[in-house]
Amino acid sequence: MDGIIQVQHLSKIYTMEQGKKVHALEDINLDIYPNDFICIVGPSGCGKSTLLKILAGLEAPSSGSVCFQGAPIIKPSRDIGLVFQEYSLLPWRTVIDNISLGLEFNKQPKQERLAVAEQFLQLVGLQDFAGAYPYELSGGMQQRVAIARALANNPQVLLMDEPFGALDAHTRILLQKELLRIWELNRKTIVFVTHSVDEAIYLADSIVVMSPHLGRIKEVIKVDIPRPRDRANPKYGQMASEILTMLEVE
Repeated sequence: MDGIIQVQHLSKIYTMEQGKKVHALEDINLDIYPNDFICIVGPSGCGKSTLLKILAGLEAPSSGSVCFQGAPIIKPSRDIGLVFQEYSLLPWRTVIDNISLGLEFNKQPKQERLAVAEQFLQLVGLQDFAGAYPYELSGGMQQRVAIARALANNPQVLLMDEPFGALDAHTRILLQKELLRIWELNRKTIVFVTHSVDEAIYLADSIVVMSPHLGRIKEVIKVDIPRPRDRANPKYGQMASEILTMLEVE
């Protein structure tokens, strides 16, 4: 089976003001398959977010190719949704109007887009907050709205850039469980960037471990622990130790 996203020999080089060249990514090769839940883990500055931006069509590669269903990714697409660490909600719009924003941009009739927004509002468990404004919600609730907004556009792939990074530990664990529930219902392909090895093991089918040097992929690890995953499982701790050792070596 062909990957829904295929990355071949991808490199990204930034030129700084004084002419110095910085290699953010170097020779990245990766196949992402339909319905996969992929986590990308690595230290700060290893190129995780840069890779996600290229997959989203927000940045162009310096060399190599990135394709979605065989076609080069050259600009943002409705088929590829993106959720940031910052919730990026419009403060003057209600929850339901934030969720229906993409549908409004696509000229969908009001009644239709509100029906879709209500469906995804219910999916993330916030049906009682349709008329609330972002400032009236907790951080975890705002991130649920951001996820619902991305899903309402019915993308085939959902890219998530450290979406739970700013949340407290308890809320983060709750939203990890919630995200898995939503994924199992919708079976979207998810590519999830995180600093947390624990989070990656809990969520992913496969973990892409990045090297800090030249932004390379060090290893792709298959997570063969059945869901729902128990953090007390010895395999869980063993895998966490192996990945942390990989990251510490450099």
